[in-house]
Amino acid sequence: METLSHTITTSASAKPRLPRNDNVHRRLLRFRHGFSSLNLGTLRSQRSSSGFFKVECSQQSSKNCIDFTDPDWKSKFQQDFERRFNIPHITDTFPDAHLFPSTFCLRMRTPVTEDFAEGYPSDEEWHGYINNNDRVLLKVIHYSSPTSAGAECIDPNCTWVEQWVHRAGPREKIYFKPEEVKAAIVTCGGLCPGLNDVIRQIVITLEIYGVKNIVGIPFGYRGFSDKGLAEMPLLRKVVQNIHLSGGSLLGVSRGGPSVSDIVSSMEERGINMLFVLGGNGTHAGANAIHDECRKRKLKVAVVGVPKTIDNDILLMDKTFGFDTAVEEAQRAINSAYIEAHSAYHGIGVVKLMGRSSGFIAMQSSLASGQVDICLIPEVPFNLHGPHGVLRHLKYLIETKGSAVVCVAEGAGQNLVEKTNATDASGNIVLGDIGVRIQQETKKYFKEIGIPADVKYIDPTYMIRACRANASDGILCTVLGQNAVHGAFAGYSGITVGICNTHYVYFPIPEVISHPREVDPNSRMWHRCLTSTGQPDFI
Repeated sequence: METLSHTITTSASAKPRLPRNDNVHRRLLRFRHGFSSLNLGTLRSQRSSSGFFKVECSQQSSKNCIDFTDPDWKSKFQQDFERRFNIPHITDTFPDAHLFPSTFCLRMRTPVTEDFAEGYPSDEEWHGYINNNDRVLLKVIHYSSPTSAGAECIDPNCTWVEQWVHRAGPREKIYFKPEEVKAAIVTCGGLCPGLNDVIRQIVITLEIYGVKNIVGIPFGYRGFSDKGLAEMPLLRKVVQNIHLSGGSLLGVSRGGPSVSDIVSSMEERGINMLFVLGGNGTHAGANAIHDECRKRKLKVAVVGVPKTIDNDILLMDKTFGFDTAVEEAQRAINSAYIEAHSAYHGIGVVKLMGRSSGFIAMQSSLASGQVDICLIPEVPFNLHGPHGVLRHLKYLIETKGSAVVCVAEGAGQNLVEKTNATDASGNIVLGDIGVRIQQETKKYFKEIGIPADVKYIDPTYMIRACRANASDGILCTVLGQNAVHGAFAGYSGITVGICNTHYVYFPIPEVISHPREVDPNSRMWHRCLTSTGQPDFI
């Protein structure tokens, strides 16, 4: 059986790669998963003489491709979309699974006892439940042309196609008796503001349902196999104030045992609800656990809560921890600005997190108003040459007297020496672009005979170790509650997120095929460029 880290690596590498200069092809790809099951790698986009596109498929995959000349292509696309976004349910494996009246009712707040295990007694019907047929619109902008800023089109004409996803929340009927539930929570990967907030809210909501047996698995997936790590009993009084500090009450780690070993451990412990907090790799592991449970015909609900300050999870407005990271990054950027502004020919360089996505660097630069150059992984740049970053820094020193550079950790990896190493999750260990820019800047100004005072700030661990701010605190609370609602509703292999300001459930495979990236043609990136005033560095 493969190890969990191997599962994560292979799942995360499934993204079809396109040439950076193929703007047409990239614009088609930017449609959020419209083609994910339609073999994007086999599609070819070409301009015809009339200015329209023709989409062709290889013979090998023609049956899975969209033929835009077919008058019924739109309905076929919608059918395929509904199939892919149909979230897995306990009844897929157990068609005769018994339903129970929900024990979650805010009209009656008397704690659940054995006498009321079949539901809260209430004289009035409570209208706080979500209907299983409720849906949320995935996309709300109708682009009229593929050349519109940030356009995400399905076909060359940007035809409007409604795409609906499942609304999150409590259901009137549940598939687990609370007194028979043993729920486990696990936090994986790196730290992120808000982990404790989500843990706290999951425990509180489980107790409202009437669950008495709640445990935390220490140090990520590793806690399922390491005999020296005992599971931690969780009660409201244990988690009541954990949101007031950063980090994770349960601890975090990367990698872990095989999927088979994890599921076997869950069987031995009697766990039938698992809440997994983590990013793309962790969710790949959660989906593998879900699949293994179905294979063994275990009545287990596996629900993910997306955790990444990089904000690189597909289809979601944002992930918890991101707002806090942007807010904390302001401190570093402001320090860099003060250092640069106070020095003679001062240059401040700030490196922020963002392996493959530059959302933190972009939003932090936009929020601060103090950044002159923002560099992200999605937009290539040169350091040297007539249009390079260093030449622009010279211009800024000559005209402003100082400059601030904000760079994402994954930017400019073609300019640094490759490490050829991977971490426990299978992620490539990145070269340090921040140090590279610092060194090259000092060297460049020395060679041209202009004094420059370069200060370098790397606040990475300060940003991710702090407690969640108010915005993230609210997001974490709602995500934690909806994760529990989803599990009791019988859903498994799902993750909960916010989409167009509404909370929804997604099937895990649809959000982990590749990291979400900043669209260089998006309005937000254009706003950042307007704020910094930087040119193209190519």
